[in-house]
Amino acid sequence: MLNFIVDDARCTRCGLCVKDCPVRIIERQGDACPTIIAAEAGDCMGCQHCLAICPAGAISILGRSPDDSRPLTSGALPTLAAVELLVRGRRSVRQYRAENVDPALLKRLLDALANVPTGVNRQELTFRLIDDRAVMERFKAKAMSDLRSALAAGEIPEAMSSIGRLPVAYFEEGRDLVFRGAPHALIVTAPPDAPCAREDVSLALAYFELLAQSAGLGTVWCGMLSWVLSARPNLKTDLGIPEGHLHYQMLFGYPAVQYARTVQRDDGARVERISI
Repeated sequence: MLNFIVDDARCTRCGLCVKDCPVRIIERQGDACPTIIAAEAGDCMGCQHCLAICPAGAISILGRSPDDSRPLTSGALPTLAAVELLVRGRRSVRQYRAENVDPALLKRLLDALANVPTGVNRQELTFRLIDDRAVMERFKAKAMSDLRSALAAGEIPEAMSSIGRLPVAYFEEGRDLVFRGAPHALIVTAPPDAPCAREDVSLALAYFELLAQSAGLGTVWCGMLSWVLSARPNLKTDLGIPEGHLHYQMLFGYPAVQYARTVQRDDGARVERISI
């Protein structure tokens, strides 16, 4: 089932695949090519480390050929300075242009997002996307109307009473405090039995944010929507969120604001060095 194939002509017998396999199911006998330990094949995580680490491109697995992978050369990777500037320059964007993001760009971002790390490489994340501004406008109007009706009917717990300002701002003041005028939303969900469900969701959105901002898009983590969904869980059905699944969401789109420089908050992180 693993379809583990080693090209004998390419294989240099370096043993890197044997050493790097996380679950240690690859072995090499004498001068033979590496093979999978048959009795332990079911332990494979599907990580493709063996395909990735082979310098000669000799290993195929799970139907994946090394010739279809992109080479990782130093010149092709971003420098530390470039990534550092991206992290420092990232801003939460709350002003957006009223237009859809190019579908080809969205596909490219989501294809890359499929490579984010997940606990035990379970890859059980689902990326739910509002990719049309018209759909966003309909969901936004429904969410605010539902919240306003629930407040009028006394269905919102007293502990969440401050949420009442959201529909007032939306309908009476023309202020979108939840969705910030963003044309799109990415909702990442994970099943409750995933080994690291909450961490997987957060990591995926963090990766998406950096990918999106490197492509010139604006993003913002949407805690307000979590607030709304907690008060009105029926709205999760519209977003396709299964009952019991962990989730979080990010708004994004073409920004209507351009930041000119990084901020200065290197002293904002508390660092404690451990000495044992």
